[in-house]
Amino acid sequence: MADSLTSGFSGPTVCRLAGVTYRQLDYWARTDLVTPSISAAHGSGSKRAYSYGDVLEVKVIKSLLNSGVSLSRARQAVECLRNALGADLASSSLVLSDAGSVLAHDDGDLVDLLRGGQGVFNIVPLANVVAELTTTIAKEQLQKEQLLTSEREHRSA
Repeated sequence: MADSLTSGFSGPTVCRLAGVTYRQLDYWARTDLVTPSISAAHGSGSKRAYSYGDVLEVKVIKSLLNSGVSLSRARQAVECLRNALGADLASSSLVLSDAGSVLAHDDGDLVDLLRGGQGVFNIVPLANVVAELTTTIAKEQLQKEQLLTSEREHRSA
């Protein structure tokens, strides 16, 4: 995982980790919903490189969409999360309503993300999103290491 954190995650890897299609990821990159922090695509054949934070944003967007939030509302919520003063997503929940969104921290602080709010219709615990992403990355890294070890053993045999 350390190697991926420094060199970035490729588009196909982000798709596997976050559970989105490449078409979704490409659309989100082209419409600036999630842009790769490490390396943007520059013409045909170039590759995007996403940071851990980018992958986490994709995972949050996917969770929002899975919980019934429209893409335009997810876009608003993610933009507000980016601006939520460095919010620790692992210890927060996103509370969504018809009129707005609130980021609820474990310490009881509430941050009104869209400066509105009436009846709550959905709560997305972000700790689950962070934990799931971390576990998926660790599993991928372990599988990669096991494959490399197996290949080395096969060559030396």
